[in-house]
Amino acid sequence: MRTRETASDDYRRALAAHQEVAPPRRVDPAIAEAVERQTAAMRELSRRAFPEPDVVSDDGPAPIEQARAQRRRQAAATEAAALRRARQERAAREAGTPTVGPPAALRTTA
Repeated sequence: MRTRETASDDYRRALAAHQEVAPPRRVDPAIAEAVERQTAAMRELSRRAFPEPDVVSDDGPAPIEQARAQRRRQAAATEAAALRRARQERAAREAGTPTVGPPAALRTTA
C-alpha cells in the first residue's frame, strides 16, 4: 500500500516537518574514495574471474548451433549402431545361430 497516495493531510504535514528538521546526510570524502576503490577492485576481480568470451564472427556457427550439430551427429551415430546390431541379431535368428554378444537388454537412465 502506498502511504503517500492515501495519507491524510496531518500525516503529510508531520512528514514535511520531520524532513525539515532532519539533518542532511554528510558524506565523508575518505569513505567515498574508499568505496570507489573497493568498487573498482571488485570490478577488476570480476573481469578476471569471468572474462568476456571471444567474439564469434558472423560467418561461423554460434556455440548453441555447434552443440546442436554435435548432438545430431551423436544421435545419427547411435541410430546407425542400433540398426547394425538389429540387422545382425535378425540375421542370427533367421540363421538359427546364437546372437553376437549378450542379448539386447533395455537400458534406462537415472
